[in-house]
Amino acid sequence: MAFQSKKAKAITVDATKMHNVDEAIALVKSHAKSKFDETVEVALALGVDPRHADQMVRGVVTLPKGTGKTVRVGVFAKGAKADEAREAGADVVGAEDLMEIVQGGTIDFDRCIATPDMMGVVGRLGKILGPKGMMPNPKLGTVTMNVGEAVKAAKGGQIEYRVEKAGIIHSGIGKVSFPAEDLRANFDALLDAVTKAKPSGAKGKYLKKVALSSTMGPGVKIDTAELAGA
Repeated sequence: MAFQSKKAKAITVDATKMHNVDEAIALVKSHAKSKFDETVEVALALGVDPRHADQMVRGVVTLPKGTGKTVRVGVFAKGAKADEAREAGADVVGAEDLMEIVQGGTIDFDRCIATPDMMGVVGRLGKILGPKGMMPNPKLGTVTMNVGEAVKAAKGGQIEYRVEKAGIIHSGIGKVSFPAEDLRANFDALLDAVTKAKPSGAKGKYLKKVALSSTMGPGVKIDTAELAGA
């Protein structure tokens, strides 16, 4: 959970009570009291041990109602593919020149895409982009010749999710200002993607705990019994 101010800590919900998804969304929206438009965040505790390769849960999903955030996209490409990326709306496009900029400490993008022929260059940035979760990956569709399509997807609400060491996936699913039905649509899309990504090595109960919160608000627990694939 994000750091909470004294004001936020004073706003509480029953920590022992389980809610259905729609109730949880309503509670999160009603308890978001910050002056800024808080992000609605979901935490999914999974019955996996990501230290084992056959229990890693990672992928991409397009949130049908978008993220509410402006995503800056960087693309490593040359020639016609670089032009394609720019036309699709990429914010930063380059090759060796972009590599040098990143090596110099400037990362002016949130998502990174590369054509396959550029991975020799991008590979040199592994220690910089890797820890930030930005390293292009063919399995996530971020190493591709269809750079225009990938840029539009990144700009249009596609997000990456990845289970952390503790077996939890944290992800934003929109803003508090979103209509409740839009947040529900995004929640369902993420849950469906994570459910379908259940690894073969996962044993026992897969979806153990689910909670929603806003950036500065209290957590609201969701009853996993009502969720498909739980």
